[in-house]
Amino acid sequence: MTHRNALLAIHFGALMFGLSGVFGKLAESTPLIITMGRAGFAVAALLLAAQFFRRNGAHPSIRQRAGLLLGGLLLGGHWLTFFIAVKTAGVGIATLGFASFPAFTVLLEGLLFRERTRPIEFGMVALVCVGLLLVTPQFDLASESTLGLLYGISSGLMFALLSLLNRAITRGVDPVQAALWQNGTILLCLLPFTWTSLPSIPPLDWLWLALLGVFCTGLAHSLFVASLKVLKARTTSVIFALEPVYGIAFAWWLFNEQPTLGMLFGGALIILASVITSRLKVPAVSIAPTTIPDAPHPPGQSR
Repeated sequence: MTHRNALLAIHFGALMFGLSGVFGKLAESTPLIITMGRAGFAVAALLLAAQFFRRNGAHPSIRQRAGLLLGGLLLGGHWLTFFIAVKTAGVGIATLGFASFPAFTVLLEGLLFRERTRPIEFGMVALVCVGLLLVTPQFDLASESTLGLLYGISSGLMFALLSLLNRAITRGVDPVQAALWQNGTILLCLLPFTWTSLPSIPPLDWLWLALLGVFCTGLAHSLFVASLKVLKARTTSVIFALEPVYGIAFAWWLFNEQPTLGMLFGGALIILASVITSRLKVPAVSIAPTTIPDAPHPPGQSR
């Protein structure tokens, strides 16, 4: 893959991750059904991707398998809370709430890995907090926008924990194989609670679930893995910071979710903080990508 093709691939991957909220809103099913369906189609897509990408990583150890199972629970929780946020407050607020995950990553990385957090990184966390305050002009739990933002922030917190877990346990593991473990965990955990509802899923929802699993997860993840062989991790991080822009633009176009001036300014601060954070800190090791679209650790699977 050439450098130009790698840039095109990573931009397309970011676009696909940005569309996750759009497809989630188009689907009439509940967030639980959407999460299960996305995982099911993602497993099928990743199994196909594994046939095209040579596996150059070792099989996970028992400790790594346990970590991947835990990662699957975090990934499922991240998706579930994100889709709840989409249904509650819309694509824009949900996406911007999730975009706070670099701030959580900076704080948790210092606590869990005992790494020194620099003053400028605390400044970026403060910038994200200001951005989130601007996104929601009034804090009222009875307000759908506030509740949706809180779900979006929860989604970002779980994605940050997932990124740090992957950093700790996936060294040497093939990224596609790791993604299969995590998506498979989601599928197995949710099937007992959702299989009776499968016959009542609207026919058009199967299309949105397939697009979520195949394009927004399997294909986007594969493009991310392939582009990392050519591009630097910090380059991909900056490009993935555009993910909320794609999501908000499509929501504005398709659902007439016109962002307010405060939302645009707050979103700009959050995206700026993500870009600066990714430029300040280079990952010490490559992690198995998990969203999306997913920053100190570039996401491979997110929304």
